[in-house]
Amino acid sequence: MEIKKFGLVGCGRISGKHFESLAGIEGAEIVSCCDIIKERAAEAAEKYQVGKIYTDYEKMLDSEELDGILICTPSGMHPEMGIKAAERGIHVITEKPMGINLVKVDELVHACDTSGVHLFVVKQNRLNPAIAVLKKAIDKGRFGRIFSLNATVRWTRPQSYYDLARWRGTWEFDGGAFMNQASHYIDLIQWLGGPVDSVVAMTATLNHNIESEDMGSGIIRFRNGSLGTIEVTMNIFPRNYEGSITVMGESGTVKIGGIAVNRVEHWEFKDYDDDDKDIQTCGTNPSSVYGFGHLGYLQNVVDVLQGSGEPHTDGREGRKSLEIILAMYESAKSGKRIPLPLRY
Repeated sequence: MEIKKFGLVGCGRISGKHFESLAGIEGAEIVSCCDIIKERAAEAAEKYQVGKIYTDYEKMLDSEELDGILICTPSGMHPEMGIKAAERGIHVITEKPMGINLVKVDELVHACDTSGVHLFVVKQNRLNPAIAVLKKAIDKGRFGRIFSLNATVRWTRPQSYYDLARWRGTWEFDGGAFMNQASHYIDLIQWLGGPVDSVVAMTATLNHNIESEDMGSGIIRFRNGSLGTIEVTMNIFPRNYEGSITVMGESGTVKIGGIAVNRVEHWEFKDYDDDDKDIQTCGTNPSSVYGFGHLGYLQNVVDVLQGSGEPHTDGREGRKSLEIILAMYESAKSGKRIPLPLRY
């Protein structure tokens, strides 16, 4: 088996999930890492036994023979870095969200198409066992007509979290609670609920010294007529409390909760199915809100590059949640209902 070689750029909080996951996947290796802070790159390289470090990601792209680049930098930097990699024929794996601007994100998708490389957008929560059994129930039609879906993110982020780096909480590189912390949940609600017709939202910044919002609420109208609600806050005292998805239909009600959609909290259907037995064993107990899905997601990346799989979440799929988030921001700013697709 040919070993696929990866470089990683951005050795901050989320990078550990990539280092740890790739280390456990046969046929894959992170051979170099990059961070503008040399000491942080060196620390990651020593901890995860990576061969070479860089402070300039373009130099890494030009100097190493890479199959893929893992982009773990601030969200606003993802498109430019991905485009630079694609132009060199390197496959792109980017953390969520894939960008914070639809024009730049579409340029990234186009660049990958033009260069014939894959664009993967990490949406690891789709792989949570509890979410998988929920998606299976939806696909089987067990809910009958779905009336409503709810996503709730009740977490906490102290001011010290935002003070760790100047880009945190900024519109240019990060966005706020919707864009950063709730991105996965907005992805899940549209993945489960289907195409979105329009959104309306309100946001507020009540507890942090940041440009963007630290809490917000939104309403989604899906094209099939059902409604969705989203509640997001980073102001829960004293610790992360809940990250949940609830689906309510004419013949079923399910809530997947815990702190990171990791546990079945309610599972009830009109008719029995053998899949109901799976809810007893599909719960997980993650130590953080990141969960355990990175291993499965990156295994899929390696499988695709080895020619034995199809991408779980590509650029066009990853774009959907970003468009909804940007529509919510537009609604919060204008006070109006915003139809999708967005025009620009």
